[in-house]
Amino acid sequence: MHKTHDTQGQSLSTFTLLGIGLAVGVALTVAISTFVLEPNSMSSDSLQNTANEPMYWVAPMDPNFQRDKPGLSPMGMDLVPVYANNTSSDEQDSPGTIQINPNVVNNLGVRTAKVQRKFLNLTIQTLGYVQYNEDTLVHVHPRVEGWIEVLNVKAAGEYVKKGEPLYALYSPELVNAQDEFLLAVKRANNNLIAAAKSRLKALQMPETAIEKLIASETVQQTVVFTAPQTGFIDNLNIREGFYVKPGMTLMSIGALDEVWVDAEIFERQSNLVKLGLPVLMTMEYLPGKAWHGKVDYIYPTLDASTRTLRVRLRFSNEDYFLKPNMFAQVSIFTGLPPMNGDAAGQPNIIVPSEAVIRTGSQNRVVLALGDGKFKSVEVLIGNTVEVNARLPALEPNTIMHETLPTGSYTEILSGLMDDDLVVTSAQFLLDSESSISSDFIRIGGEADLSDQMDSEAAHDHGHDIGDMHSQVVDDKSNAVWVQATVDDAMLEDRMVRLTHGDIDAWGMPGMSMIFVVAEQVDMTKLEVGKTMHVALKKPVSGMFQVVGVKP
Repeated sequence: MHKTHDTQGQSLSTFTLLGIGLAVGVALTVAISTFVLEPNSMSSDSLQNTANEPMYWVAPMDPNFQRDKPGLSPMGMDLVPVYANNTSSDEQDSPGTIQINPNVVNNLGVRTAKVQRKFLNLTIQTLGYVQYNEDTLVHVHPRVEGWIEVLNVKAAGEYVKKGEPLYALYSPELVNAQDEFLLAVKRANNNLIAAAKSRLKALQMPETAIEKLIASETVQQTVVFTAPQTGFIDNLNIREGFYVKPGMTLMSIGALDEVWVDAEIFERQSNLVKLGLPVLMTMEYLPGKAWHGKVDYIYPTLDASTRTLRVRLRFSNEDYFLKPNMFAQVSIFTGLPPMNGDAAGQPNIIVPSEAVIRTGSQNRVVLALGDGKFKSVEVLIGNTVEVNARLPALEPNTIMHETLPTGSYTEILSGLMDDDLVVTSAQFLLDSESSISSDFIRIGGEADLSDQMDSEAAHDHGHDIGDMHSQVVDDKSNAVWVQATVDDAMLEDRMVRLTHGDIDAWGMPGMSMIFVVAEQVDMTKLEVGKTMHVALKKPVSGMFQVVGVKP
């Protein structure tokens, strides 16, 4: 019995120890959950909520209109919240970069072209219209009053030879002049004969009619007038029975062995055209045939309405294929060496002209950055050249455009780099979105801008920028240096809130506002609470930019 009692006591002790251990484990678990895990969980939620809170609210159509709470824009539209996590943490895009789903890109019909470096022959292509050679155009006017008794030409365009009859005129004045001549002949007065004959010539009586008058000694009631030159009748303004008088243009006779072609070129091309330059002309109605001519005259003034310069070209037309008022395609070979080279003699970048978006104050293109990303960047353009791959060479040794398809090309002096892709279709849709917030600076394209501006400002000893209201205008970069205090720096978004004084150059009062920081600016220099000098650039559209920083 005593042995059994000891065994039961030992079992109770074991269970008691297990219970105490279990209670201690539960207590530790609760403590860890309460004081370790729970605070971490709450901290995570707090961080998530903080990340999801808007930094500020902005107007949909004006990124510069910002508020710290919801409301309405000046246009009555709801303000849009801007969050801190809008941009990717692994790769920071430059301001103005937009991303579009590949399906949307395909539906928009976006097409791209790779920039090229090629020399362009400066050939001016334009339209012209054929005209008579006015050096050989003759206008027929009467010198006496009378009536057209016989008209030998019936329609404009008739071909006549020199000396062929044009019309017969009855004129009482000519009849009286003939009577006076015959009277002088009968009197054998040489002075009177000479005076009477001179009067007949002054009245434009043909020499053959005067000889006939002397031979027959009979007054001719109607006098036949002949063609003064060979050519085609133009501007036929009379019919049989018409009454004519001095000052009227009866008809014109133009030769078509050689013709003029009037062409118009743009003002920017006027310095490329010189007298005697070779010209090639083609006609739609005669495919494959070309005429060779030259620049004959350059008019001294521009057309006031079209702002174009008129150029006269001269072409031989022995086969009479060229007719007045025909339209023609004209190529003027400037004979100049390629002008789209850089200082090292290398060709500049060229892009299809349709890729260039021209505005009143800047030119830009839309870059295709890959992965459905696009950005509008500002470019400086040079010459624009029309390339016609089907155009026959002016001469066998003429150097034509260097393996370029037919189209219009524009050289880019700055703003693009080799291997860039530019958008040539649907670029206006992409630009309308990207230009709202773009800094229009190509990534890596202006890395030394900030240093350049700092250097220029350091050498400018004529301005004092020591107070909040003074500023120095940088003419080269179109930026204004002002003193400002950094209120907030958003490193991931490359944005900064500054408080600045009045900017007199822009007529802007002092205020606190958010600026986009350009790629070439070191964000670490923008320390919160620090007062420094910053270079601000006023964009054509989108947000104001910080493009330079100095202490």
